[in-house]
Amino acid sequence: MSLARLFSLIQYPLPHHLLSRLVGWLADCRLPWLKNRLIRAFIRVFRVDMGQALEPDPTAYPSFNAFFTRALTAEARPLGEGVLCPADGTLSQFGAIEAGLLLQAKGHRYAMADLLGGDTEAARRYLGGSFATVYLSPRDYHRVHMPIAGTLTEMVYVPGRLFSVNAATTAHVPNLFARNERLVCHFDTEHGPMVMVLVGAMIVAAIETVWAGQVTPLSGTLQRTRFDRPIHLARGEEMGRFKLGSTVVMGFAREVDFADLTPGGMVSMGQSLGPLPASEGAGSRAVSQAQDIDQG
Repeated sequence: MSLARLFSLIQYPLPHHLLSRLVGWLADCRLPWLKNRLIRAFIRVFRVDMGQALEPDPTAYPSFNAFFTRALTAEARPLGEGVLCPADGTLSQFGAIEAGLLLQAKGHRYAMADLLGGDTEAARRYLGGSFATVYLSPRDYHRVHMPIAGTLTEMVYVPGRLFSVNAATTAHVPNLFARNERLVCHFDTEHGPMVMVLVGAMIVAAIETVWAGQVTPLSGTLQRTRFDRPIHLARGEEMGRFKLGSTVVMGFAREVDFADLTPGGMVSMGQSLGPLPASEGAGSRAVSQAQDIDQG
């Protein structure tokens, strides 16, 4: 048995949420001697470049969480053309949403409807569209930004487990992103519907959004929040952040050309992932796939 397989199996019986809460308490501790030791050790182990931070002094942060979600200088992440990468990390998978399925890892696909908390109606919007998954490793910048401009229409908290989301686990735990606790954010854009799914993970203490603050952890029931008052976010604007590392899955109703990218490649927030999808007249493929499914 491989070490990766063993690592994934060990996680099943672990008390995911209890471990995450304990780590969250430690990460939010404000005792100067403790939080400074944690921050300095983290910088050393993961070789964090504090020269890009808006506040370069590690001791100036009130807690490890404040350091971990630190802001960067305006010059650190210039915005490219087209669809932007929402975060620093690894572009683990991307491509077409075929028959309502997304690629998790080699040999593993999962349903868009399951990712969206069982919402089959919402999932149909993305038939024939595209997706991209970005894994934020511990050393990365942990704020999440908008790949294109959009208006928030609904936020859905979906309870679940908190498996690790690193490469070893994604390769061995089926339906991983549809199992883990997550926050589903639906947007209307000039290029059709877009969804941003912020996936929780082992020892991720919380997920925050710019419009609601800290959202997870919540109760063990699915919760929907609709927004009558428009919340518009510009392309490249911050939309949320993770307190410790995790994953973002983006879904687009239109096709995005990811031709120049490679799965497993490192990416930075603001980097171009491809040209903007068509804004009008590009829905025929989605309609065709929906009809095929209905007739199948």
